[in-house]
Amino acid sequence: MSNFNNFEQVEMKVQAAQKIVGYATMSMDQQQLTDATEAIHEARAQLEKMKGLATDLDDEFLAKQEEDLAQVEQQLREAQI
Repeated sequence: MSNFNNFEQVEMKVQAAQKIVGYATMSMDQQQLTDATEAIHEARAQLEKMKGLATDLDDEFLAKQEEDLAQVEQQLREAQI
């Protein structure tokens, strides 16, 4: 898989995590919260993998994905309190 596809994967996984967390925090269903946690872990793993392969040109994109993912992580933490 090319790095371009891997970068697309980061964005798709972050977007999926955003949606799943949104649904989970609205329903507060335990299984959906578990699924949301897993989606965040998958997105985080893909993001960290791509940070290792990134060039300076990728920094802005990765920073945006990091910011979006951090917001989703915070949203899920707040819902579980």
